[in-house]
Amino acid sequence: MDRSQGKQRESKSEMVPDTPFDPAGGRTRTETEAARAHADARRTAALAAADAGADADRRPARDPVGHPRMVAGFVHQVTGVTVAEDGRVFVCFPRWTEDSAVSVAELLPDGTTRPFPDERWNGFRNARKDELDPGEHWVCVQSVVADGRGGLWVLDPAAPAQDRLVPGGAKLARVDLGSGQVDKVVRFGEDTAPQGSYLNDVRFSPDGARAYITDSGAKGAILAVDIAAGTARRLLDGHPSTQVDKSVQVKADGEVLRRPDGRGVEFSADGIALSNDGGHLYWQAIKGTTLYRVPTRLLDDPHAGPDQVAAGVERVGENGVADGLLIGRDGTTMYVTAPEEDAVKVRDLSAPGDAPLRVLVRDPRLRWPDTLAQGPDGAVYLTTSRIQDSAFFKPDAPTALATQLWCIVEPS
Repeated sequence: MDRSQGKQRESKSEMVPDTPFDPAGGRTRTETEAARAHADARRTAALAAADAGADADRRPARDPVGHPRMVAGFVHQVTGVTVAEDGRVFVCFPRWTEDSAVSVAELLPDGTTRPFPDERWNGFRNARKDELDPGEHWVCVQSVVADGRGGLWVLDPAAPAQDRLVPGGAKLARVDLGSGQVDKVVRFGEDTAPQGSYLNDVRFSPDGARAYITDSGAKGAILAVDIAAGTARRLLDGHPSTQVDKSVQVKADGEVLRRPDGRGVEFSADGIALSNDGGHLYWQAIKGTTLYRVPTRLLDDPHAGPDQVAAGVERVGENGVADGLLIGRDGTTMYVTAPEEDAVKVRDLSAPGDAPLRVLVRDPRLRWPDTLAQGPDGAVYLTTSRIQDSAFFKPDAPTALATQLWCIVEPS
C-alpha cells in the first residue's frame, strides 16, 4: 500500500463512535452477544469518562505541544500496537485482570476489530487452560510487531495476570499477513522463560534473522533469539541494568502507585529499541530511570560469556520513569513514553546522553502511555493501557478496563 492509501485507512479508522470497540466483536457475534457487549461497553466507557474527568479536574490542562488524536477505544485493556507496511493496524490484549475473549486483534478500516489470525488462535481462556494446548493458542499476548516483510510477530509470555507462566505457552510466533497462517513459532522453555518471567517486548534485526526480547518479570533479562534455528539465549539475567531500581518509586497522579497490599510497581527490563543499523539494543526497566544499551554483536555471539556481555553494557542517560521506547525512521529520534507525566518525550540519540528530553505531547487523557509504533506514512501510534486505573491498583475498578489507541500529531 502506498502512502496515500495508508492515510486513507487512517482517516477511516478515525470515523469511530465514542464508545469503545469490543475486540470480541465483529460480524460473527449473535445479536444477543452484540447487545450484551454494547451494554458492557457503555458501562465501561462511562466509568472511563468519569475517571478521565476526575483526573482532568486534578491536573493542569494539556500542554500546547503535540496533539494526540484518538484512533480507537477498546472495552478491554490494550498494551501492544503495530502498523504493517500496508497500513494494517494490530493490537493485543494481555488478559491481565480479565479473561478477555480476544488477545490479538486487527483494527479494521470501518472501525471494527476481528480476532487475528482467527478465533481458534484466540480461543484460550483461563478457565479452560487445562483443556487447551497453550502452545497452539494466544495465552496472554503482550506485544505485536510487524516485521516489514509481510509478517506479524506475536510475543506471548503466557502468564495471565502476570502470574504463573502456563507451561508450554511462552512463544514468539509469526503470522503471514497474506495467508493468515502461523508459519513460524519459537518456543521458550524453562531455561529462557522460567517461572516468574514475563516476556514483554521484542525488536528484530534489519535482516530479520535475530530477535531481542525484554523480560520484565521477577528477574529481568534480555533474550537473544536465533529465528532460523529456533533457539534463544537468556542474557544479562540479574544484571543491574535489567533489574528494578529499588530507589525509584513509580508515581501516578503525583502519588506513589501501590497495590492494596502495599507493593509498588515492580516491572524490570521493559521498554526496548534497536538502532536502525541493528548495531545497538536499548532497554530500560519501568521501575527505573536509566536507559542502557549494548552492542548486538555480543548478544549474537554464542561464544560471548555472561561477563563479556555484561562488560559491553553502557549507560546512555536518564529518561525518567518510562515504559515504551521507539527509534524513529531518522535513526536519531527515540520516542519515550512517560507514564508519570501522561506524556511522550523525545530523546536525540545524536546528542550527549545527559541532554534533556523534549516533550512531544502531554495530555491528561494519556493514562499510562504504553507502546509506540510508527506507520508507513510516519505517523506515531500510541496505546494507553491505564495501568494505574486497573484492578491491580484500584480494587473497585472494573475488570474490563476501557483503553485507547492514539495517533500523535506534531505541532506545525
